[in-house]
Amino acid sequence: MKIIDSVCTYCGVGCDIAAVVENEKITKIFAKSDGVVSRGKLCIKGKYGYEYLYSENRLKNALIKKSFFQKNPKLYDEFKEKLENFDVDHYKLDYDLAYRLVAKKLKEIKSFDPESFAAIGGARTNCESGYIFQKFAREIIGSPHVDNCARVCHSPSLKGMRATIGEGAATNPFDDIYECENIVVIGSNTTEAHPIVANRILEVVKKGVNLSVIDVREIALSKFAQNHLTIPYESNLLILNMIARVILENGWENKDFIEKRTKNFKEYKENILNDKFADPDFFSHIRGYEELPQKIKKLAYDISHKKTLILWGLGVTEHIDGSYAVMAITHLALLTGNIGKVGAGLMPLRGQNNVQGTCDMGMLPYYLPDYKKPKKIGLMTPDIIEAIMVGKIKAIFNMGEDLAHIHPNQNKIHKALKKLDFLVVNEIFPNEITKYADVIFGVKSAYEKVGVYVNAERRLHLSTPLIKSNLPDDWEVIANISKYLGSDLRYKSSKEIWDEVREVAKERFSGATYEKLQKDPLKGLQWPVFEKDTPILHEKEFRTEDGFGYFRYKQYELRGMVKELINKKDPHFYLTTGRIITHYNNSAQTKECETLYKRHKEDILLVSIKDKAFFENKEKVILTSKYGRSKPLKIKFSKSLKRGTMYVSFHHSKSHINYLFGDESDEFVKTARFKSVKVKVE
Repeated sequence: MKIIDSVCTYCGVGCDIAAVVENEKITKIFAKSDGVVSRGKLCIKGKYGYEYLYSENRLKNALIKKSFFQKNPKLYDEFKEKLENFDVDHYKLDYDLAYRLVAKKLKEIKSFDPESFAAIGGARTNCESGYIFQKFAREIIGSPHVDNCARVCHSPSLKGMRATIGEGAATNPFDDIYECENIVVIGSNTTEAHPIVANRILEVVKKGVNLSVIDVREIALSKFAQNHLTIPYESNLLILNMIARVILENGWENKDFIEKRTKNFKEYKENILNDKFADPDFFSHIRGYEELPQKIKKLAYDISHKKTLILWGLGVTEHIDGSYAVMAITHLALLTGNIGKVGAGLMPLRGQNNVQGTCDMGMLPYYLPDYKKPKKIGLMTPDIIEAIMVGKIKAIFNMGEDLAHIHPNQNKIHKALKKLDFLVVNEIFPNEITKYADVIFGVKSAYEKVGVYVNAERRLHLSTPLIKSNLPDDWEVIANISKYLGSDLRYKSSKEIWDEVREVAKERFSGATYEKLQKDPLKGLQWPVFEKDTPILHEKEFRTEDGFGYFRYKQYELRGMVKELINKKDPHFYLTTGRIITHYNNSAQTKECETLYKRHKEDILLVSIKDKAFFENKEKVILTSKYGRSKPLKIKFSKSLKRGTMYVSFHHSKSHINYLFGDESDEFVKTARFKSVKVKVE
C-alpha cells in the first residue's frame, strides 16, 4: 500500500488529495489535515469521483468514424490495411497511424486556408497541454482561433476585472475568509458548486462574521446569512449600482483610498447619483421585492464599515451584462478600500479545475500566454459556430470540452457540427461531442498524468499520477500530430513544456519550477511566482498600465423580468440553471462513478410552491423557448423560489436544457445568458 499526494480534478477550488493505492488500484481518496486548500476535508466528488477510472466505457483507443472514409476515399486506400473494426460506427487504428492520418487531413485544410481551423478546449487538462494547444493552432497550423470553456463561465470576470484593476483573477487566498469581518456571496450556490470554500464560510459565520447572500432564490447559505436578498432575474447590475449609491449618498466611501489609488471617481459618482435605476427605493412598490431597499442599505453599510470579501459565480457572469456586473463588484471594493489587504478583496469562484490556468496559458482568442496581445485576434466560440455555418471554419480540434452539450443554442451547434469537414476530439469518455467526431483520441485523465493546474485563487498544484496508464497525455497527441506536419516540438516530458512556459509567461510563472511545486505539494504556489509566490494582489498598486484602479460606470438597462414586475405583470415563467454537488459540468466523468450517479440520475425542475396550482396533476413538463425545447422534466416544489421562477441543473445531456438558450450573451466576451430565459410550460 502507498499514499500518493495529488490534486482533485473537478471544480476550481483545486483541493489537495491523498490517494491510497494498493496493487496499482485506488482504494480510497482523502485529504490530509495539513492540506492548505482542503484543510482535511473533501466533497463527495473529491472522495468518490475517481471511480470513473475503472468504468468499462473509458476511451482507450484511437477511433476513426467509418463515414469519414466515405468522404475521404484516398485516406481509406492508404490506411485500410491497418484498420480494425471497433463498433458499428468506428474503426480502431494504432495511435501513431492515427496521428499521421490527422496530420494529412490537417495539411489539406491548412493548404486551403490555415484560418479555417479552430482549437477549442483545454480547461479539463493540465497547463502544459493548454499551452501546447494554443501554440499548435497559432504557430503550426497558422490560425488565431483558439478558445476554451471560460467562454461559457468566467470570461466576464476576466474582462470586468482587467478593465478596472488590471488583473482578472482572485485577489486573495481562500484562507483570507478566516481574516475578514464581512462576506458577500452573489450568484454562487457555493455549498453545491464550491463546497470546500463554503466550509470556510460556514466556519467563520458561526464565529460571528457577517454574511450577506444575493441570489435569485434562497440557497443553503441563505439559512446562515444575516442578510439574504432574493433579487429578480437579470438584476445583478441594478442591485450592485444601488449598493454603491447608498455608500456615496451616506459618505461612507473610503475617500483617502479613492484619492490615492483610483481614477474616474468624480464622473462615476455623478453618473450614479443621477441614475434613476440606482435608487434602491425603486423596489419599494414592486410586489414580492418590497424588502429589498432596506436590505440593500444594510449591505451597503456592512461593506463600507467592515473588512469585506466578495465572492461570485456564474450567477453574475452568465448574463448579457456580466462583464459590467463584475466591474460593479470591483467598484464596491474600490469605493470602500476593500482590496489589496489581508481579509479584504475579490474572489471569482472559477468553475473548471484548470480554467484559470488555461486562460493563463493563452488559450483565448485575444490573449497569448501571460495575457499578452496576439498579432491577430481570433474568433470566440460563438463566432466559430457562425463561421462553420457559412463555410469559413472547416475543421475543429476539440480537447476535453463538450461543445455539443455545455454551450447554448444546441440546435444550431448540432447543425454546425454536421457541416464540419473535420472534427478531432481528445476525450476520456464517449459524450455528445464524440458522436460528431471524425477522429477520437482516448487520453489520460488528470489522475493518470503529471502537470500543473491553477485553481480559483491562482494557486498552482503539480499533479502526480495516482495510477499508471499507457494512454497519451493531451500534449503528447498534439506533439505527435505536429511531428507529421513537419514541426517536431521535441518535448520529451511535461516538465520540458513547463520550463518553456516559465520563460514565455515569466510575469506569472518564472519562479514556479517543478522542484518548488514538488517540495510542498499540499501548499502549492500562488502566482505571480518569482523567488516567492504572491498570496495577495494589488497591495501597493493595481496591475493596470499606470497602477491605478478605474471606475467605469454602466447604467442598468431595463428589460425582462424587472420590466414585467414594474408593469405589474406576474412573470411566468423565468428559468435559471446551476449545479448540484453530486455532478460536475456535463457529468461525463461523474455519471461513470457509481457512488455519484445513483444519487442523481436526472435533472429535476424546481418550481415555486406558490405556483403549485398551475402544476396541479403534472408529474413531468416540457419547457420551450424561442430557441428549442427540453425533454420531459420531473418537477419538484420548492419554497426557495419566488412565484413565476424555476431552477434546473444541466448535468444530463438527455434533458436538453441547453437547447432552451439562444445567442443572447455578454456584449464584450459573448458568454451566454444561461441564468435567465423566459420559457413556456407544456
